[in-house]
Order: sequence, then C-alpha cells, then structure tokens
Amino acid sequence: MTLVGKKFPNLAVDAMDEMGDTFKLNILEKAKEEGKKIILFWYPKDFTFVCPTELHAFEAAKQAFADRNTLVIGASCDTPEVHFAWLNTAKDNGGIEGVTYPILADTNRNLANQLGILDVTNERFDEETGNVMVDGDNVTYRATYLIDEEGTVFHEGVNHMPLGRNVAEFLRLVDAYTHVQEKGEVCPANWEDGKDAMSANRDGVASYLAAHAN
Repeated sequence: MTLVGKKFPNLAVDAMDEMGDTFKLNILEKAKEEGKKIILFWYPKDFTFVCPTELHAFEAAKQAFADRNTLVIGASCDTPEVHFAWLNTAKDNGGIEGVTYPILADTNRNLANQLGILDVTNERFDEETGNVMVDGDNVTYRATYLIDEEGTVFHEGVNHMPLGRNVAEFLRLVDAYTHVQEKGEVCPANWEDGKDAMSANRDGVASYLAAHAN
C-alpha cells in the first residue's frame, strides 16, 4: 500500500549520529517541527557492498539537499552499536567513516513493518515447533521516502537489493515538488530546475506540447 499523499507514520525510532550518541527520532515530528523536507533512505545491511556506496553518495549530496531545505536520514534494521562500528570503519576498508547524517536503527522492525519494506518472501507455520517461520533475510529493501514540511509523503520508491540508487534523481524530485509548492504549476516529464513547467489544465498542456514539439 502506497504512502504517497499520506502522512508518514508517527513513530519514534532509535537513531545513531556520527558522535556515537543514540537518540529517538520521529520522522513525522521532525519534518513538521523543523519545517523541512526529509529524504529517508533505507538500505539492507551495514558492512555490506552496495550499501556503503549509497551512504557515501548521500553524504556527498548532503549540502545540496540542505540548500533545498531537506534533511538526509539513513535507515536500516541494524543496531545502533553496529552503526557506530561501521561509522568508525575507514572508507578504504568498506566503512562509512565521514558520514554525518543520522541513521535510524529500526532493530525491532516496527517502522519497517509499517512501511511494508521487509524482505520476507513467505511466512509459514511450523506445526512441529508451533513457531511462525519466515523466508528471506527480514531486512529492508532499498526504499526511499521524500516527505514534505507537513509530514506528507510525496515520493516513495523501492529497489531490490542489488540496485543502487541515483541520488541526483531525488534532488530533481525535491526541486520539482518545491516548484509545485511555490509556483502552483505542474512539472512535465524529464523536468529539471530552470526548465518550463505548465499549468494544470487543458490549455496549459496544449501550450507546453506546442512549444516543445521537438
């Protein structure tokens, strides 16, 4: 079930910062209280392979997001202690030393469950033990949420484990949504900041298509 157009879940989750401090972070409240957009990106596991490339890519773009009034927050189901160990592992050893945005530690999977992004391919009841067994790693896919200043989700996307994200696309989406907020226009296919947008009516689309016939 999509969350686009709805409020992000109102749930506080453990988080870790680069100083090693653990604290509670509520994405919905933080967006509303600080009047900022948030990009929340989930990754499967610390100390893996595609994941550190993404965390470093989001760190490299952190100022570009800040220039757009947007906070960057990472998330996985690893513990705060594992996050801190990874934050203290050098980049040339597969670590994320130098990452400065907070990382959620959804160890009990309460938020990931609500979002429906866990890699659980099957659940079955084991009659012999009386336990419910799951197939899959029970970690999150590469899910991404863009949340506005009112806590409303305006984009969500989910990649399978092997597929790293294109950070530039999320900057483009923030630009597009901000244009809609400020100008009241809608953004056509392949829109980028500085390009023509259009009025959300029949005359608007006709004029846009006529002006961009080629």
